[in-house]
Amino acid sequence: MSLPLCHFDNDQHDLFGVNGQGELFAPTPARAYKPNLDKVRSRLNAILAEARAAKAMSGDFDEHSLYRAAFPSLLRHLPDEEAARYAREFEAELVRLEAA
Repeated sequence: MSLPLCHFDNDQHDLFGVNGQGELFAPTPARAYKPNLDKVRSRLNAILAEARAAKAMSGDFDEHSLYRAAFPSLLRHLPDEEAARYAREFEAELVRLEAA
């Protein structure tokens, strides 16, 4: 007759509480993030100023990737009309730099 390696009695208490893992894997409530719109606009304006000051597209691929990802991410925090205006200005600068 072989004995089980581990034996649990039906009346043995669950080490982690009633639900097995307790609250360990419970969903966390979503936090509402509201960025400071003045800082968002300041960052957008800084990126645009840098693009406007450039004579041609630099060879720094990482910088281009960052701006192409960061700019739209920042735009989503602004009102639609304002975001559209910034998007048009940014796109115009990219077209100008790529043509140079």
